[in-house]
Amino acid sequence: MCTRTIIEIDDELMEKARKLSNNKTKKTLVENALRLYVAVENQKKLSALWGNIKLDYSAFL
Repeated sequence: MCTRTIIEIDDELMEKARKLSNNKTKKTLVENALRLYVAVENQKKLSALWGNIKLDYSAFL
């Protein structure tokens, strides 16, 4: 499912991001940036649990 969205993005920022990536379109660039943002936020939540959960290490043997 896709949602058509109109947003204003700083042209200079978009150009810098385009040069750093190998994305061919602005759509792909924005989608990849959103995927990265979601991944980073999920990693932050996971790292906040570090040391708070006790694992049964025998389950991994």
